[in-house]
Amino acid sequence: MANVHAVDLALLVFRCAIGAVFIAHGVNHIFGGGKIAGTGRWFESLGMKPGWLHAWIASLTEIGAGLLLVFGLLTAFGGAGVVGVMVVAWVTNHLKNGFFIFRPGEGWEYVMVLTVSGFTLAVVGPGGWSLDNAAGLTGMWGWTGLLIALIAGLGGSALLLITFWRPKPALTE
Repeated sequence: MANVHAVDLALLVFRCAIGAVFIAHGVNHIFGGGKIAGTGRWFESLGMKPGWLHAWIASLTEIGAGLLLVFGLLTAFGGAGVVGVMVVAWVTNHLKNGFFIFRPGEGWEYVMVLTVSGFTLAVVGPGGWSLDNAAGLTGMWGWTGLLIALIAGLGGSALLLITFWRPKPALTE
């Protein structure tokens, strides 16, 4: 029983850490710096059109997914939200900058860790100290969580990119 509680504690800490990062990012996109308008302009500069729409989609997904993870409620969907937002960030902004985050333009190491974290939580589940467990929603991880992460997370990001991403063509000499 002691090992079960150690795993539950580790998953609680992990969920809360990833969830807090996402809540903070979403809130910052809406209220920080240039506020949602500035976030929208940034999304436009990445080729996500219209930028204001994607600023809201990303910000609300970050806050929603973060809250789901913190509470351990519908955890597979929270993890899928993390996967979806991070895959879009990876493709639109970070991939071209190399691996390391400290490189100019920010590489993709941080985005990769968050993507894998969201995927892992969707598959492994929230642990016993969660609202999923308290509500008896114990069948939403494992293979089901894997499918949710793949379809909602990866599939949603792919659909969003195919539909809305229009990057500027690379300059050739």
